[in-house]
Amino acid sequence: MAFDEYLAERISRVLDDRKGNYFEKKMMGGLVFMVEDKMCVGIARDKKTGEDRLMVRIGQEAIEANSKREGIRPMEFTGRPMKDFSFIYPEGYDMDEDLEFWVDLALEFNPQAKKSKKRAKKE
Repeated sequence: MAFDEYLAERISRVLDDRKGNYFEKKMMGGLVFMVEDKMCVGIARDKKTGEDRLMVRIGQEAIEANSKREGIRPMEFTGRPMKDFSFIYPEGYDMDEDLEFWVDLALEFNPQAKKSKKRAKKE
């Protein structure tokens, strides 16, 4: 699994500054930061461009309100956008203030986000 370790470090610093209760989990070919056992922020590589992109779970209202910001794109894996999630490409998080903006939005939405259902283990 390849992802930008420096970006992961930057995200961790922001979460630490916000005193977030989080843990890291490798999934979807990248790294996800789980807050209160819910996907909040992550890093995923774009297979077409090779760019690392930020994955944020910010909710539909925030997605619409920030649709003109640089770097934001729908989060799609199957051809359909995933509800409440967006990708932010490097031009949208290169500056620390921009990264903090996106992480703060994700933390703000986190209490409203639903936990994923636990899958039954196969015997």
